[in-house]
Amino acid sequence: MENATENRKKNLSPLVVDVVIPMGAYYLLKHEGMGTVAALAWSSALPAVRAVWGIVREHRVNGLALLILFVNVVGLALTALSGDPRLMLVKESAAGSAVGIGVLISVLLGKPLMTAGLKPWVVKSSRDRTRAWDRLSAGSARFRRLESLFSLVWGIALLAECVIRVVAVYSLPVDTMVWFGNVIMGCCVVLAMLVGGALAAAPMERLVAAEAAAGAPDAAAPARPVPATTTDTARAA
Repeated sequence: MENATENRKKNLSPLVVDVVIPMGAYYLLKHEGMGTVAALAWSSALPAVRAVWGIVREHRVNGLALLILFVNVVGLALTALSGDPRLMLVKESAAGSAVGIGVLISVLLGKPLMTAGLKPWVVKSSRDRTRAWDRLSAGSARFRRLESLFSLVWGIALLAECVIRVVAVYSLPVDTMVWFGNVIMGCCVVLAMLVGGALAAAPMERLVAAEAAAGAPDAAAPARPVPATTTDTARAA
């Protein structure tokens, strides 16, 4: 139970830091009289700080964290030069589209990126299921197609989210887009989860379960009797 609680906290903390707190900070700063550009800049500082801290803490360059940091810095610079707050909102699309394109390229290369997040969910920390996954990934063409399909769904969803966000940014007021952009992202993520789950993740889970069951030793099989030796017979007499 404690591990499940810790995992939920670990999964939700980036959402709180990158979405909930910046959105709340923007509206608070606006309420206190700060201008739109300044409020957007200050409210986006926390995700940038988290990206830097992640790189420092892990002592290695995390590609996604570096991308988030780069997009935030470029967004701040362009907004400062142009005075257009919409550029700060469009920067979210830049990061999402880069990730989406990366996922699609990984599918073309035969190394789907979303497998890293999908595998733990399918194998459920089971050694038998993990070995079953590895066997299927190495020897089943259908399983590999499902792996690629899952990443394909997510890549398309991320790119679609970016296109919808850009259109909305230049069609709606900035104050509306600060919260509505998160709604767009949430809808696309949920849609990707549902479609990817139905088309790829669920069939993969069934394949892994069947392979794990077939490869597991038959615990119900009766033990074969060990033939008695001449010595054992003599001792019994």
